[in-house]
Amino acid sequence: MADMVTMDLVSPEKLLLSADYEMVVVPGAEGDFAVMAGHTPITSSLRPGVISIYEGDTEKDRIFVNGGFVQVADDKITVLAEEAIHVVDLNRSDLEQHIQDVAEDIEDATDDEVKRKAQENKDHLEQLLEALG
Repeated sequence: MADMVTMDLVSPEKLLLSADYEMVVVPGAEGDFAVMAGHTPITSSLRPGVISIYEGDTEKDRIFVNGGFVQVADDKITVLAEEAIHVVDLNRSDLEQHIQDVAEDIEDATDDEVKRKAQENKDHLEQLLEALG
């Protein structure tokens, strides 16, 4: 059996995941990095992206995270995510419709603050859509 690394994924609401894996690829602020047993200790902020969890060469799970932090130490990964969503729970057609609706809201906005918030929402929805590949 391959050496394993323990990953805890925590969102503001609760502990979402705590399990052992062979390899976890994390969207760090400076780029994606893979973590396996024996990884050098590191702390990094997260950029919006997908955490990929592997068993051997097979991707077992994909989780979209929107910001937060990751710490690797002693064969343990702790991810503190501002938002975490399993990619399998996302629906492409719903996201595309929401993006279209928000784009219309941006066009119709007369207040700069309303327009800025709508644009942030659209950017977030597009990141979720990108996570679907």
